Amino acid sequence: MTMWIQRARSGGEALQTLVDGLAEELGRSVVLDDPLVRMICTSRHFGDEDRVRVRTLLQGIADDEIIRYVLSQGVARWTVPGILPGRDDLGMQPRYCVPIRQRGHMLGILKVMAVGEPLTEAETEAIDRVARTVAVEMYADRLASDVDEERTRQLLGWLVGSDSALRCAAHQRLVDDGLLPAGPHVVVTSVVVSGQRGPSGQIAVALRGALEPFRHARTARGLSAVDQDRAVLVQVFDREPTDEELDVQCRAIVRSLRTFLGTDVDVAVGVGGRRTALADAWICHDQARVAVRAARRLPRLEGVGDWERLGEFTMFLQLPESALNESLLPKPLRLLLDGGGNSRLEETLRCFLENAGSVPRTAEVLELHRTSLYYRLRRIQEITGLDLDDGAHRLVLHMGLQLLDLLQVPRETDVPGDRAATVG
Repeated sequence: MTMWIQRARSGGEALQTLVDGLAEELGRSVVLDDPLVRMICTSRHFGDEDRVRVRTLLQGIADDEIIRYVLSQGVARWTVPGILPGRDDLGMQPRYCVPIRQRGHMLGILKVMAVGEPLTEAETEAIDRVARTVAVEMYADRLASDVDEERTRQLLGWLVGSDSALRCAAHQRLVDDGLLPAGPHVVVTSVVVSGQRGPSGQIAVALRGALEPFRHARTARGLSAVDQDRAVLVQVFDREPTDEELDVQCRAIVRSLRTFLGTDVDVAVGVGGRRTALADAWICHDQARVAVRAARRLPRLEGVGDWERLGEFTMFLQLPESALNESLLPKPLRLLLDGGGNSRLEETLRCFLENAGSVPRTAEVLELHRTSLYYRLRRIQEITGLDLDDGAHRLVLHMGLQLLDLLQVPRETDVPGDRAATVG
C-alpha cells in the first residue's frame, strides 16, 4: 500500500485525498460519485476531460440526461468493475467504473477516465486497491449516517402518528435539539413510488436523493424520513409558501425520482393543508396521504395532489379503499352511463355542471347551437329522471361524475396509510 493511502486514512478529507492520490498515480482524471451519480469529490484534470466532466464540475451536479444514461447501463447494480461506454451525442468519453460496495451496501461509484491508452493491469490493480480503501471509509460514514437517519425516522414517525403522547414527545425533542423550529408555517409532503422493479434499496436511495434539496431550502428547514418505497418530508417555512411554490417543489421531486429510477416509474406526491404549528404536523400528514391517493387516481393531476386544491375529492378519498367502487355512483347517473353511446351526453352534462348550469357558456365551450344543447339536456333529464333546474338534482349528478373520475383508475392493492408504516 502506498504512503499516500496511509496518510488519507488519518486525515479528515480522506476520500478527497484518496481520489487525488489515485489520479496522480495514474495520470488520469478520477471522480467519486454516490449511487445516484452525484459527485462526492473529484481530482484535477489530466488533459482527458470531456464535455460532461467539465459541465458537471461547473454545475456541481451532472445533467439529468447523463444521470439517466449512467444508471440505465446498470452501473449501480454492478458487482465488478467495467467500462461505461462513451456517448458522442452527450459529449461523454468512456470511463472505467468500480462499484464501491461493502457488506451488501452500494455506497458509490469510482470512475476513471478511460481515454487514450487502455488501462494496464498494474493500473487496474491500483484502482482496485484504492476502491477497497474508499469502501471502508464510506461504510464508516454510512454507519454513522444510519444512526442519525433512524433517529429522525423515529421522531418523524411519532410526530405524525396517532399517539398524542408520542407526538408531544417528538415535538419537544425536535424543537429542543434544534432539528426543526416550532413554526410559523408547517407543510408535510408524502411521496409514494410504485411500479419499480429495481434492486432492493434502490427506491429508498432515490427517495433520499430527491428529498435532500428540500431539507435546507432558502426559506425553509426540513427533515425527511424514508420507509422502503415511501417517504415523508416535514418543512417549516419562514413565510407561508404559495401553492405555486409547493407545486414546483413537488414536480421537482417527481422529476428527480424519474431521473434516478427511470421514466416509467409511478410517482405520487401529496401535500397536506398548511398549518401554523409543528405540533399540528400530524393533521397535515393525514391530509398529505389523502392527496397522494388523489395523485394516484386522477391522471389530470400528473402525479401531484394538493389537499388545498382537491375540493370535494377530500371527502371521497377519505373513504376506505374497499368502499370506492361503482356502488357509490347514483342510480340516475348509472342509467345515463349504461345507456350505450352516451359519451356525448356525459360530456354535455359535465360541461353544463362545470359552468354552473349556464346554457350560453356551455354552448360556447362545446361550440354547439343552443337548440342542439337544449335537446341534449332534455335527453339527459329523460334518461336520469332528474330535473336539471333543481340544484339538489344537479349536485347528485355532479358528485357522481366526480366519483366516476376516481373510479377510472384500477383499484390499488397498497394504499398509502393502509400499511402500518411509520412514514409515507
